[in-house]
Amino acid sequence: MVGWLTRSGLRPGRGEIPSGPVNGSSHKQTHRGAGPKDERLFGASAWPTLQTAVSDLCWLLNRRYAVRSAVELVGNRYTLVRRQRLAVMRCSCSDEAAARRQQHEVQPEQVRGRELWLDGYNVLTILESALAGGFILIGRDGCCRDVLGVHRRYRKVEETLPALQLIGEMTAAWGVSTVGWCLDKPVSNSGRLKAVLLEVAAAAAWNWRVELVFNADRELAGTEQIVATSDAAILDRCQRWINIARLVIEHRVSEARLIKL
Repeated sequence: MVGWLTRSGLRPGRGEIPSGPVNGSSHKQTHRGAGPKDERLFGASAWPTLQTAVSDLCWLLNRRYAVRSAVELVGNRYTLVRRQRLAVMRCSCSDEAAARRQQHEVQPEQVRGRELWLDGYNVLTILESALAGGFILIGRDGCCRDVLGVHRRYRKVEETLPALQLIGEMTAAWGVSTVGWCLDKPVSNSGRLKAVLLEVAAAAAWNWRVELVFNADRELAGTEQIVATSDAAILDRCQRWINIARLVIEHRVSEARLIKL
């Protein structure tokens, strides 16, 4: 895999996961669960509004409205806060996009004996959030997503190793020949996460590879290998993909807090 390009808005990191406070804060993140206001923003009482907002946004996307202006329109209509707007945007897509994604989706039996490349931060953070009790959104395309994501810095949390164990066990059960992890190099702490991934794989005798790259979306969208992701930018361009986060959650994380939007 070659030809990495820089993703805008990300800063190069030092390849090290800090063990102490950052930016002068005494708070150390130990879980990737629900935010302090998420019970109100994503609890059962908010579902009807969020589901209607997703339906309206999909209607606009079907009519070729630009995503940013459509999200603003819907968000204003239902007085959604930024976190809710992000959730609605991530769960929405046009009928054309949903159909295209369905056509290119593969099932576990189709990855036996093949390479599988993971959109590393995308898959890992969703599973970390699910294990920590965060709200997991199911979009119109059937993919699981969270409302956190990774931008400039990744922090290892208590759910990191259990999430990696679930991924390793499931891909091994599927008979995947090689699991490739694609991590955005500009995200701080990617180097340290790579070391953790290789250590976990070595301990379990799993055949894992880890690539630190400048633009995971671009390369995963263009690869001929099967991709595991829920990132719309990749799903709309890749040749084949598998819904690994949802499969892991449905089979191994029974306590996950799923919201179908």
